[in-house]
Amino acid sequence: MLKLNQVKKQYGKNVALRDVSLNLSSGKCYGLVGPNGAGKTTLLKIIASIIQDFHGSVEFTNSPQAYSKELIGYIPQEICLEETVTARDNLSFFGKVYGLKGQMLRTRINHVLNDIGLTEKAKHRVNTFSGGMKRRLNIGCALMHTPDLIIMDEPTVGIDPQSRRYIFSMIEKLKDEGCTIIYASHYMEEIEQLCDEAIFIDKGMVVENDRVDVLLQKYVTPSIYLKGENCIPEEKGDFSLSPRKDGYLLLTDNPIEVMQRVIIHCKNHATQPEQLELSQARLEDVFFSLTGSQLRD
Repeated sequence: MLKLNQVKKQYGKNVALRDVSLNLSSGKCYGLVGPNGAGKTTLLKIIASIIQDFHGSVEFTNSPQAYSKELIGYIPQEICLEETVTARDNLSFFGKVYGLKGQMLRTRINHVLNDIGLTEKAKHRVNTFSGGMKRRLNIGCALMHTPDLIIMDEPTVGIDPQSRRYIFSMIEKLKDEGCTIIYASHYMEEIEQLCDEAIFIDKGMVVENDRVDVLLQKYVTPSIYLKGENCIPEEKGDFSLSPRKDGYLLLTDNPIEVMQRVIIHCKNHATQPEQLELSQARLEDVFFSLTGSQLRD
């Protein structure tokens, strides 16, 4: 649906993006993940046609229209609303920007208000809204013209669980309707839950791009989480230790066998583990494996 070919962006001597190439399909949600300063926002703004001075190419591959803002709904991290007027007025303004008018405009406003759960607040001024309600309205404004590609930059920062649920539900619906979604977030559990594929970017380069389940299999070593005094077998053999919270991860290719050894060790030493369980593979571990754990600004 969308093809990026060797996209490069440089600010003076600082290279923000280095030959980024991607192919995105319709009806999928792509999680964009990377450390601070990795180039995520620059990439999103290039795709959204906000930044137009760059090297390389960005094009839609299955649309009769040329690459243009009419095909894109961009939701920036910063809330962009006129807070002195109503939710309906904000949606009306953005709809008119994209050429909607008359009955079509009114229909889209009512439809979007329902999708973002703000029908009953349609005539209320935005400055009376909670942070979560503003986030939902911000998303609604970007959906007024029914775009094919929706770009979301940290859309759930600082919002309540109810608003997060609405946003997740909207994303699933948009995918069912064939929309392509690029979802940038620091919340790995959101990427795991919502996204079909993950794009890891670091130092301006795509360091990995694949289905979430494939990445988990490729980079995460099976492990056991163990918490308790004197519960680790003396002979480590086929496992290694990694500190986690109040306990340890026992990294191994044979988790069931190692778990049995832990149980036998505890029986022989008359000790009881506080917690012993197979550790679920997490995308956060893939992230640290690819980019390192050091914070970079």
